[in-house]
Amino acid sequence: MREGIKGIYKGMGAPLATVALFNAVLFASRGQMEVLLAHKDGSPLHLSGQLIASVGASCAVSLVATPTELLKCRLQAQGCSAAARQRLINAGVDPAMHIMYCGPGDVARHVLRREGGLLGLYKGFNATLVRESMGNMAMFGVYELMKQQFVAAKGLEGNEQLSHLDLLLAGGLGGTAFWLACYPADIVKSKLQLDSYDKPRFQGILDCGRQVVAQGGVKGLFKGFAPALARSFPANAVCFAVYEATKSAINSFISQLPAQGSTRC
Repeated sequence: MREGIKGIYKGMGAPLATVALFNAVLFASRGQMEVLLAHKDGSPLHLSGQLIASVGASCAVSLVATPTELLKCRLQAQGCSAAARQRLINAGVDPAMHIMYCGPGDVARHVLRREGGLLGLYKGFNATLVRESMGNMAMFGVYELMKQQFVAAKGLEGNEQLSHLDLLLAGGLGGTAFWLACYPADIVKSKLQLDSYDKPRFQGILDCGRQVVAQGGVKGLFKGFAPALARSFPANAVCFAVYEATKSAINSFISQLPAQGSTRC
């Protein structure tokens, strides 16, 4: 590898800097959607309600994901700036005639100045929303379904009695379902975010999808699918397990607080 190990993580500064916010928005907004859709008798939401809550959360997440992933995609497509500049020189092309980014901040400044201002950072928003909606419906749907299956199989009274292993497995399978459901949309999203602002190649989501299939067949929509799938199980297994453990700890802490207006002896 010409860029070494650092090349693997090229463009990861922006998403890593916002990963906590990304997950906070996802789980918090989904929790609020569950409250809005809650049954009056306190019974758990049906699967349809869980899916609607996931779509609502996806709208909020897309507002965070679109600009950060635009920065990531631009940096990863370029690679090491020094190496990219040398490739242009070797090809007899003046590097000054091409945009060269030095980091996420440089990408953001360029987009804000030359690609439509703030709206430019939301290039590919519709495709991101499609990806998040499809992926989160699959992820949370599978996650909730697996928890229900574990509760029934073990004869438990509720999700609170599930073990950490149960939650890890349910979360991992949910994460796998995310990419199985939406990976082609992610490919289209990335290509739209990399498209030229002055001379766009694609006219929208469907046009981009058609061109990708025309050029490389259906497999073009699944380029890089295996690494994403391999990463999704452990990453989401830990994410969901930590989420459930944190939620349980917070609920336990709140339940132990003295009632409002009570006095200590």
